[in-house]
Amino acid sequence: MKQFTGKTLSWQVSGGAIELLLDRAPCNEIGSATLGELEQFATALDTLQKDAHALIISSARKEGFCAGADLRELFHRSQAMPPAERLAGVRDFLERIHRVLNALDAAPLTTIAAVHGVTFGGGFELALACDLIVADKMARFCFPELRLGLIPGFGGIPRLKRDLGNAVVRDLLLTGRSINTAKAQVVGLVSQVVAEGDALRVARATAAQLAKFDRDTAVAAKRFIKPVPHDDLRREIDIFCELFTRPAVQAGLRKFVESTDALPYLP
Repeated sequence: MKQFTGKTLSWQVSGGAIELLLDRAPCNEIGSATLGELEQFATALDTLQKDAHALIISSARKEGFCAGADLRELFHRSQAMPPAERLAGVRDFLERIHRVLNALDAAPLTTIAAVHGVTFGGGFELALACDLIVADKMARFCFPELRLGLIPGFGGIPRLKRDLGNAVVRDLLLTGRSINTAKAQVVGLVSQVVAEGDALRVARATAAQLAKFDRDTAVAAKRFIKPVPHDDLRREIDIFCELFTRPAVQAGLRKFVESTDALPYLP
C-alpha cells in the first residue's frame, strides 16, 4: 500500500522518499489508535522501502512533533482491567511500540525525523529511532516521565546511550528538564537546526541528496554503526513495568489525569 490515510496518521511515497505524517489532535499523543496505525505502517514498510531511499517522519500539528504516550488512555485502560491483568496490559503496549520503533531503527533506508515544537517523551523516543533529526529552532526535547516517577518506556534510554553516551542520558533523564535545539545540536542529538517551519523542507532536501548515493552502501554502514540495542530495550520495559505498579506512580498518574488544569501532555 503506497498511500494510506488513517485517523491519526498518513503515509505516501513521493520523490523516492516515504513520508509518514502524524496528525492526531492535540499533539500526536500515542494511544491505541495511533499505535495500531503505526503497526500498519511498520508492516507496509517492507514493501514501501523497495521504491524509496529515505523515510521522513513529520507532524501536521502546530503544537509540535509528538507529545509522547497518551497517558490518559494508558491510565484509564489499566484501571478498567482487573488488578492482576493491569501490568500485562502495560507490558503488551510497550512491547508493541518497541516492535514498531525497532523496525524503524533497523529499516534498510535512511530515516529522518523532521521535528518542531513539542518533542517530548515517546515523541522524543520516536525521533531517536530515526537516523537523522532535522529540527526547527522552536523544537524542544524532554523526558518528563520522571515527574510521574517513571522512566521513558519507548526505548529512549538505550538509544540515547548508544548514540550519545551515558552523560547526556543522565542529564535528560534525572533532571526531567527540556533542552532547546541549540543544546541538542551541541550534544550531537540533532543533525541540523533550521528556521521555524522549515524542518520538513530541509528533510526533503536531505532525502533528495541521499538519493545520489549507493543505497546498499548506506544500508551496510547503518547496520555497522547503528545496531539495535535489544538487550537494553528489554531491560527498559522491565524497569518501566516495575515502577508502574508503585502506589506513588499510580497516584501521580491519577492526579495528572483528573486535573482540570493539566495539559493533554506533560510540559
